[in-house]
Amino acid sequence: MENAFIIKGGNKLKGSIKLSGAKNAALKIIIAALMFKNKVTIKNVPRIKDVEELIHLLTTLGAEVDFHDRHTLEIDGKGLKSNKVDLLHASKIRVSFMLFAPLLHKFSTCYVPNPGGCRIGARPIDRIIDGMKSLGIRIEYDSDTGFYYAQVKSKIQGYYKYPKVTHTGTELLIMLSVLGDDKVILDNTALEPEIDDLIRFLNLAGARIKQLGKKITILPVKELKQKDAFEINSDRNEAVTYASIATASKGEIMLSPIQPEILKTFTAKMKQIGAEVENIGKSLIRFGYAGPLKASSVQTSPHPGFMTDWQPCWAILMTQAKGESVIHERVFENRFSYVTELRKLGADIDFVKIPVKNPAEYFFFNFSPDKKYHQAIRIRGPQDLHGGVLNVADLRAGATLATAALIADGESVINGASIIERGYENFVEKVRSLGGEIKKL
Repeated sequence: MENAFIIKGGNKLKGSIKLSGAKNAALKIIIAALMFKNKVTIKNVPRIKDVEELIHLLTTLGAEVDFHDRHTLEIDGKGLKSNKVDLLHASKIRVSFMLFAPLLHKFSTCYVPNPGGCRIGARPIDRIIDGMKSLGIRIEYDSDTGFYYAQVKSKIQGYYKYPKVTHTGTELLIMLSVLGDDKVILDNTALEPEIDDLIRFLNLAGARIKQLGKKITILPVKELKQKDAFEINSDRNEAVTYASIATASKGEIMLSPIQPEILKTFTAKMKQIGAEVENIGKSLIRFGYAGPLKASSVQTSPHPGFMTDWQPCWAILMTQAKGESVIHERVFENRFSYVTELRKLGADIDFVKIPVKNPAEYFFFNFSPDKKYHQAIRIRGPQDLHGGVLNVADLRAGATLATAALIADGESVINGASIIERGYENFVEKVRSLGGEIKKL
């Protein structure tokens, strides 16, 4: 048996965790660094498989990317020599789609394959493509090769209003516009903290990006040049995962460094179900079990709503809560891969149909009336979970199955450990530091 975690559950997990840098900020900022005139230094980069895959991909394109120390990355994009992204490498990591920005700025044309990554639904690539076209970029898809061909026709400029919020689309159009030819206005943009990080990174290097609510205005500059090393903020998804692990196991945890503001939607729900939440200073939060948990209902939505990445871990908490809980997924149409696996451990979970007046507007994915969807689950608790053999389908589902195994009685096998390691640095070591019994095969 290879690529698996063996977990013996039932321990009360307690301790403190130093959070890693945010995966969803680091990947985009690494790609944005390719557009800089000088060498770029980024601190607090998480040592996860997605970062490793991206570094390997960028080096195949001619960039120089090396870790200066454990978490400090140096990037020099001046040596980019190819405008075609390797299909095999790109298939392993979805963020490869963002390479349109540096490659078009460098070569004016490029070939980028359909993105890989976790299969959690048909993500809205069409909104991104429409946005690129609105800025003056010609883009075509070849279904025979799986590649998009893009070309800057004349000038990068214009206005685009996203029909539905997309954080990847917001980030890519920002990167395309920052070295453009004239003013670009983006409307109905995403508000994720990771986007704030990207804007801050670019503005510190001379970009002129202004954000007012959901409207972003970008004035072009001739070059980007880093003055001082940039530090990635902590990963809020990692924070939620460990807060859920500790609370579900009836333990407690101290998480740092993390800004309470970016977790306020999650912490409000934690307080609602009866968990302890304590903000200590500006960058330390304590989560703990304070007694029987209460059932709840959540629906996912983009920031500042309840994140889609948080709902799988929330499902585990609700297996330990008294009563019936409901999770309604609005962002992706295939986010419940973990349900079948949790049932193997004794979880009482059913799919339920929640009537929605206007589903095309209510859901953030491209809803089709001809397709059958499973967008909501009902969880009855509290449940005594037992061990089992589980299979990981995507990153956040994997963290959920590991959490379930840690609170279950007996031993569990989690197949697909490398999927979890795509987004969690030193997962085994951090869980062990809390008193969890876990090893990787």
